[in-house]
Amino acid sequence: MDGDVAVGVKRGSDELNMYSSSSSPTSMTANGSDSKKQRLEESPPSRVLHIRKLPSEVSETEVIALGLPFGKVTNILMLKGKNQAFLELGTEEAAITMVNYYAAVTPQVRNTPVFIQYSNHKELKTDSALNQRAQAVLQAVSAVQDGSSPSSDPGVLDLAPPPSPVLRIIIDNMFYPVTLDVLQQIFSKFGTVMKIITFTKNNQFQALLQFSDPVNAQQAKLSLDGQNIYNSCCTLRIDFSKLVSLNVKYNNDKSRDYTRPDLPSGDGDGGHKDHSSLLGTPSGALASYSSGGGYSSSLSMSQGGGAISPLSAAAAAAAAAGRVALSGSGVSGVLLASNLNDEMVTPQSLFTLFGVYGDVQRVKILFNKKDSALIQLSDGNQAQLAMSHLNGQKVFSKVMRVTLSKHQTVALPREGLDDQLLTKDFSGSPLHRFKKPGSKNFQNIFPPSSTLHLSNIPEGVSEEDLRLLFSNAGGTVKAFKFFQDHKMALLQMSAAEEAIQGLMDLHNYDMGANHHLKVSFSKSTI
Repeated sequence: MDGDVAVGVKRGSDELNMYSSSSSPTSMTANGSDSKKQRLEESPPSRVLHIRKLPSEVSETEVIALGLPFGKVTNILMLKGKNQAFLELGTEEAAITMVNYYAAVTPQVRNTPVFIQYSNHKELKTDSALNQRAQAVLQAVSAVQDGSSPSSDPGVLDLAPPPSPVLRIIIDNMFYPVTLDVLQQIFSKFGTVMKIITFTKNNQFQALLQFSDPVNAQQAKLSLDGQNIYNSCCTLRIDFSKLVSLNVKYNNDKSRDYTRPDLPSGDGDGGHKDHSSLLGTPSGALASYSSGGGYSSSLSMSQGGGAISPLSAAAAAAAAAGRVALSGSGVSGVLLASNLNDEMVTPQSLFTLFGVYGDVQRVKILFNKKDSALIQLSDGNQAQLAMSHLNGQKVFSKVMRVTLSKHQTVALPREGLDDQLLTKDFSGSPLHRFKKPGSKNFQNIFPPSSTLHLSNIPEGVSEEDLRLLFSNAGGTVKAFKFFQDHKMALLQMSAAEEAIQGLMDLHNYDMGANHHLKVSFSKSTI
């Protein structure tokens, strides 16, 4: 086995360390052996890469797809019995860029993390008779990259000349929202994205995306079809569209023509505003992830590696902003909240606040440090989302700090040992907002703000009743507006801190008549 620079890192707490580590990506190894680590660091870069721990059913096309975004793939050798492969890129620079990128974003094939490292070989010499199928696939892919028609057996790989620069994209298992901005960031690593139109058809989120060149569309389809945007969900299904050009009338969050920034936003802007993304601020989300408790973005990490091309910078930006699970984040779902007001905070109040961004399973206020707490959410995506929105917010008059915890779960105390009720298990709570796949709650995730959205208001409850209720929770109600049917309302406090307090105190408040008030943050102002 080649002993070179291992880019994949072992899962668990060590994986979290790579985000805050200042060392270069090449110092990361797949195991804890110091002697091996020393040997790995001394190995020189090579345009031949050694890929290990591949799933047994992997195809040549999937291995080649790992290298496609970084340049021309010139040779491949599959060692199926060993679950390994060698991939040769056209230049050493392309290989360095690929290694640096996958140092920040763990590569995945069929939802399985794989390990990529430089090979001791400077080039691949393969026996064409034994490696016939792989060579045929490679020839077909090369033909697509060069823009010519492949001469290989069409039965090996369906790679006729690309019929159109327009792709039709369907998102399966859409448990998290996918926005136009996320699609642009993911697909732009394969070429210039000119236009995107998004729509819902047969209850499925779909998009039409036009590249400047059909060859770019072919490469994107080859690499991304069947991949997940987020861990284990939001699967891309990609086909060529019968259209060869898109006609975009408006630039808004449903459609965009990147060649015509002068287009009006049109009517679609108003009606579709609530299709919010997990990024909080589309296209500006890199800032929130790089500032979130030392969780640096993939982009800044790959730049530390030296050989960055615009292509891999775009790929890394997409991974950082969209948390692209062409990698799989491997991030724990447990957060550490610190600098809390230990006289006021309770497991219930933290459950309610963090529950705006994910389904909180357990909360533990630390026995020896009661201004700190561990909060376990359903998965790493929800934890990152909560961290990006809540880190730095003022809660009970103190600025709360939220970072990723090294713990994978929050342990429950043994029976009878938690006299102070510092730990609470919420795994069976009926108040989880995101239990139901495709719930509308996924579309209404906003940062804390002074305006609250109230729903499930029973008949007969007046504006005065609600103003009084929230004033008593602490703070001043500045404005109020009922929706037409009086079952929902917007209520504006004088500051976000007061709105946070109101939400923690009054979400699920019993209003009588079997109605419990639902409270969330709104992006509107009154």
